[in-house]
Amino acid sequence: MTNFGRVIDDRLNAFCRDSDSYLEGAAEGPLAGLTFAAKDIFDVAGHVTGGGNPDWKTTHEPAEKTARAVGVLAEAGAEMIGKTITDELTRGIFGENAHYGTPVNPRAPGRVPGGSSSGSASAVAGGMVDFALGSDTGGSVRVPSSFCGLYGLRPTHGRIPLEGILIQAPSFDTIGWFAREAATFARVGEVLLQSEIQEARPSRIVVAEDAFELAERAVAGALEPFVDKISALVGNSAAGRISETSLDELRAHQWRLQNREGWESARGWLDRVNPRLKFDVAERYAAASAITDAEIEAASSVQADFVERMEPMLAGGAVVCMPTTAAPAPPVGESLSARATLRSLNSSLTCIAGMLGAPQINLPLAEVDGLPAGLSLLGERGSDEMLIAFAREIEASLKS
Repeated sequence: MTNFGRVIDDRLNAFCRDSDSYLEGAAEGPLAGLTFAAKDIFDVAGHVTGGGNPDWKTTHEPAEKTARAVGVLAEAGAEMIGKTITDELTRGIFGENAHYGTPVNPRAPGRVPGGSSSGSASAVAGGMVDFALGSDTGGSVRVPSSFCGLYGLRPTHGRIPLEGILIQAPSFDTIGWFAREAATFARVGEVLLQSEIQEARPSRIVVAEDAFELAERAVAGALEPFVDKISALVGNSAAGRISETSLDELRAHQWRLQNREGWESARGWLDRVNPRLKFDVAERYAAASAITDAEIEAASSVQADFVERMEPMLAGGAVVCMPTTAAPAPPVGESLSARATLRSLNSSLTCIAGMLGAPQINLPLAEVDGLPAGLSLLGERGSDEMLIAFAREIEASLKS
């Protein structure tokens, strides 16, 4: 694969082979010397944004402007070497694209990389780039981060402008990124967040009992020593529960809100083009089209109550500690029915930050039988810098 004369040995099937999107980084800047890739939902002026679906690509014109997030990274000196594969229209969580294939998970060969930011996670985990952009609506940065053993952040909703990206559900869409090391992750964060990442630490740790109850026993066991170490760093920790009822019930309400917006975002194009879609993507749109206004009203009420419940728990710099995913990455090609339970469990974990609009960072700390298993820290809205700084401290403490 060649991008403007630069040869990319895409041994991981991480990059879009029908796109030569490239941006040279500024000669100087805080990210000078770093390379990155961007999920194929980010616009690059003069190129068509593919969105993981060939019919989307052929029915859209080249972008007039480059996405803001991509532009600021290039202005800071980073070189963008290409676009990466995504699940169709960002409507997936495991990373298997029926049209372009499944990017390799370098940390767990033969297993999915996680989606929908699959190619970006694969490229970073495989050392093809220093960092990569993804998006997270219902878990699309956090899940690949956990599956591929990477740092990944879903930022506070609205913190990074969505200008120039393919929108799925604007009330939940966020722009996130991946890196292998906490120091690089923080350098990128300073540019994207337009803020200095200074030393910071949570005031207390809340270990989410109901979140850990959703994880496989082996995952919970592998994460426990790291929970203890993080709690010891802070010196103030306690157990707590996220939901008054169940996280699965919260997931169901978040599903309705997100999927109604996803349907509204795409319905005009779907009706006009009747595109080729993978079965489970088409099934999701069909189910979303049947969501009623009454269901949306009820889900919105639950969301408001949940935000009100969580504000005291997170106030004053507290951080919730929880598994990022319920299990390590499943095998490539596993049946939809075999994955149904894991999808629901993972969504019950990822819906928490989505319903709150709060930041959540994955820490690539544990392994289960050699497979990455991520631990997450979730903070109050606006605590993005603190989470990144604390992740950097945790990494340093574990190396010392």
